[in-house]
Amino acid sequence: MTNGNHNTPLTSAEMAGLWGQYMNDSAARCVLAHFLMTVEDSQIRPVLEFAFSASKDHIEFLKELFEQETFPIPVGFSKKDVNLEAPRLFSDLFYLSYLKNMSILGMTASTLAIGLGARSDIVAFHKNVLSDAVKLHKMAKELMIEKGIYIRPPYISPQDKIDFVSNQDFLGKYIGDQRPLTTVEMSHLYLNIETNAVGKEMMVAFAQVAKQKKVKKYLLRGKEIAEKHVNVFSRILIDDDLPAAMNWDSSVTVSTVPTFSDKLIMFHVTAMNASGVGNYGTAIAVSPRKDIAFKYSRLLMEISLYAEDGANIMIDQGWLEKPPHTPDRNQLVMGRGDKHGI
Repeated sequence: MTNGNHNTPLTSAEMAGLWGQYMNDSAARCVLAHFLMTVEDSQIRPVLEFAFSASKDHIEFLKELFEQETFPIPVGFSKKDVNLEAPRLFSDLFYLSYLKNMSILGMTASTLAIGLGARSDIVAFHKNVLSDAVKLHKMAKELMIEKGIYIRPPYISPQDKIDFVSNQDFLGKYIGDQRPLTTVEMSHLYLNIETNAVGKEMMVAFAQVAKQKKVKKYLLRGKEIAEKHVNVFSRILIDDDLPAAMNWDSSVTVSTVPTFSDKLIMFHVTAMNASGVGNYGTAIAVSPRKDIAFKYSRLLMEISLYAEDGANIMIDQGWLEKPPHTPDRNQLVMGRGDKHGI
C-alpha cells in the first residue's frame, strides 16, 4: 500500500487495531444478523440495520486491505457461528441497550487506533469507524429516550462557587465515614453499573443456549460476578443518597435453542471482560477516594481471574485465535539448529 511517496509497512499498533476491528466486526455481524431476524419493533430495526451494514462495510474494507498488505485474513466468525432460525433470545428494547453499549466500546477502540496510527489510510479508516460508532450511539440513545427506557446518570445540585481541596480528608479512608462523591466518581460508578447490568443479561441468555456444560457453568459464574459488582457499585451511590436502580430482568426470553456457537459466545464474553478491565482501571485512576479505589482493585482482580479461566477454556477447545505477534526468535534459532544438526 502506497502512503505518500513511500511504501510504508503496517506498524505493530496498526496491525493490532486492524486485527481487533476485524474480529469484533465479524462477531458483531453474526449477533446483529440474528437480532435482525427476530426484531419486531419498526423503529428499532433501522438502528440494527445501520449497525449491521457498518460492520459489513468494515469487514469488506479490511479484507481488501489485508490482501494488499499480504496480511493473513483472520478466521473470525461466519454464518456457521449463528443459527438464524433460532427463536429470539432478547427483547427488542434490550437490542437498543446492547447497541448503545457496543457503540461506546467502538468509540473507545477507534479513538485509540487513531491515536496510534501513522499511515493516513489507516487513520482515515478508523475515523470512519469512529463516525459510525458515534452515529450508532446517537441513534440508539435517542430512541431509548423516546421510548422512555434511557436511564440517566444521577442528578446533583450545581455548585455556587469554585472550591479547592484543603486537606487529605479528600482522599478518604479505607473504612468509616467518607466525603461525598465527586461527579467524576459518580460517572464511572454509573457506567460500571450499566455495563455489568447488560453483561449479566448477556450471561443469562448465553448460558441458556450454550451447548457445552463447562461453558454454561462459566457463564453462570459470570452472571453471579456481574450481579455482585452491580450491588457493590450501587451501594456506594446509595450511601451517598443517590439513585442506583437499573433493571433489565425482563429482557431475556425462555429460549434454549442454540443461537450462537460456543466459540462466538466465549469470544463475546472475553470482549466484555476486556472492557471491564479497562473501565475499572480508568475508574481507579480518576477516583481519589481510597475506599472506592480499593473496591475497584479487588473487583478488577476477580475479573482478571475469571478472564483467565475463560481463556483456558478457549485454548483447550482450539477457539482462541492468536493476534499478530513478533517472531519467536528462540524457536527460530532452535529450529534452524536442528535443521543443520547443531
